[in-house]
Amino acid sequence: MTQSRRMSLIEAVTNVAVGYGLAVTIQIIVFPWFGLHPSLGENLVIGTLFTAFRCCAATRCAGCSSVCDDRGDQAASSLYTVPR
Repeated sequence: MTQSRRMSLIEAVTNVAVGYGLAVTIQIIVFPWFGLHPSLGENLVIGTLFTAFRCCAATRCAGCSSVCDDRGDQAASSLYTVPR
């Protein structure tokens, strides 16, 4: 069974929203332990930066794993095999 483009979009948006909410919630709880007391607005901005960085890093890493050879039919893992 394949996932439709619509469901893939819903999954991606939900993943980002949950990650953002979790990041902000953890910041609100953990930052005071280290003597940091940002306002809610500052926590939201920091959460946005963390989320943007996480999304860019994930996209970058996903792009690294899709490197193909000249024929375009082998994954990046084939780059690490020993030729015979």
